[in-house]
Amino acid sequence: MPKQYEHIRKPEWLKVKINTNKSYNRLKRLMREKNLHTVCEEAKCPNIHECWSERATATFMILGDTCTRGCRFCAVKTGLPNELDWGEPERVAESVEIMGLKHAVVTAVARDDLNDGGAAVFAETVRAIRRRVPSCTVEVLPSDMKGDYESLHTLMDSGPDIFNHNIETVRRLTKRVRAIAMYDRSLQLLERVKEIAPDTPTKSSIMVGLGETKEEIMEAMDDLLAHKVDIMTIGQYLQPTKKHLNVERYYHPDEFEELKQIALEKGFKHCEAGPMVRSSYHADEQVNETSAQRRIKYMKGYESQGETLDHVKF
Repeated sequence: MPKQYEHIRKPEWLKVKINTNKSYNRLKRLMREKNLHTVCEEAKCPNIHECWSERATATFMILGDTCTRGCRFCAVKTGLPNELDWGEPERVAESVEIMGLKHAVVTAVARDDLNDGGAAVFAETVRAIRRRVPSCTVEVLPSDMKGDYESLHTLMDSGPDIFNHNIETVRRLTKRVRAIAMYDRSLQLLERVKEIAPDTPTKSSIMVGLGETKEEIMEAMDDLLAHKVDIMTIGQYLQPTKKHLNVERYYHPDEFEELKQIALEKGFKHCEAGPMVRSSYHADEQVNETSAQRRIKYMKGYESQGETLDHVKF
């Protein structure tokens, strides 16, 4: 059988323990009731049960559920998207409030049909969350918006706590893995955020197992650092369906630990690396001190009402 059609058996360390407890089931019902989409579900994230059940974090996918791009690693459906739903930001904020989230990640399908790439809806979603739940920190994970920096300003004016944009893979594999996206354009977008908001942490992620070399991973780390990126996450690529790119190999947890140490030694302020790590994994721990203090300030309001913060992790 030709190599491109071979499927490698998943190793033992990639087995996920499912925890569909009452909290998880309640949140799932809420998503359907509010007609909301989460990348946790759409992208088949292996950490959904941990994040929803234990960490009080979730990643909302706005601008509909249909992407204008067709990246060969992604499970989100591709096609012609629907019209903008300007009621979506408020529904997301309401859900954040009902769920009692301490950190919300707002991502979106790519909307190349929109002049601003959806930046205005992103910004309104951040503001709506802040109005309803001032204690909740907010991370945004947009597309590259085709490099339109006016749109980037629109988004950044809402003051997200973390700006996340993923390069996804190494330079050599970008054209094969990411539809329309460009490696250097993504790097430039991340650097421009630092020019607009120097104190806002920037973050990016790569998947391994697509045929990259260790040297290419090191190069990607250096490229991100050269463009002032603070946080990096590294995870194992998992093939969503047989129509998507095959896994070339599975990295052992020890290899991920080595990559994490290399990233930290190179100068990243924070790095998450592991077989199940995804871009938003443990995102609540990655906010800067200013955002953390704002979260604590508003959460202390609960103490004045007779509640305690003993169960809250900052």
